[in-house]
Amino acid sequence: MSVGMNKNTVLGWATLIMILMGLLLIGLGVYRYADVAGWGFAAVGIGFLANAWVFNALKGRV
Repeated sequence: MSVGMNKNTVLGWATLIMILMGLLLIGLGVYRYADVAGWGFAAVGIGFLANAWVFNALKGRV
C-alpha cells in the first residue's frame, strides 16, 4: 500500500518543519548567542515563521 502525498500534505509538512526551525533559531538567539549574533538568529527565526505562515495560507489554494 502506497501513501501518496498531495500538494496540501506537502505544504502542511513544510509548514510544520518551518515552524520548528523558526522556534529553534529564535531559541538559539535568545539562550545560546546573547551578543549581536543572537539578533541575527532571532531575525532569521522570525523570517522562518513568516514563511511558514505563507505556506499555511497557501494550503487549499494551490
